Amino acid sequence: MIANQNTNNISPKEYLAGEEISSVKHEYINGQVCPMADANDAHVTISLNLASALRNFLRGSGCRVYMSDMKAHIETANTFYYPNVMVTCDAREIKH
Repeated sequence: MIANQNTNNISPKEYLAGEEISSVKHEYINGQVCPMADANDAHVTISLNLASALRNFLRGSGCRVYMSDMKAHIETANTFYYPNVMVTCDAREIKH
C-alpha cells in the first residue's frame, strides 16, 4: 500500500516557468517537482575534478562539458535534471 500518493502533477511548462523565478533548483520527474539537496565539500570537489578532466580530454572535439547549473531534459522519461556533470556533442544543444 502507498501511504501518501501525491497526485498533484504539473506540466513541464508549469515546472519551467516556476524554475525561472525560484531561488532554489528543483528537478522534475514525470509531473512531480523535487527540491535539490544541498551538496557538501567532497561532492563539489569530485564534480569539479571530473568536469575538469572531461573538459581537458574533450578539448578540440566539439563536445561541451557542463556543470550542475545546466538543466538536462530527458524527453523520453519526461524529466528535467541538474546533473553534477554532463557532456554533449550535439551541436544543436551547444549554446554559445
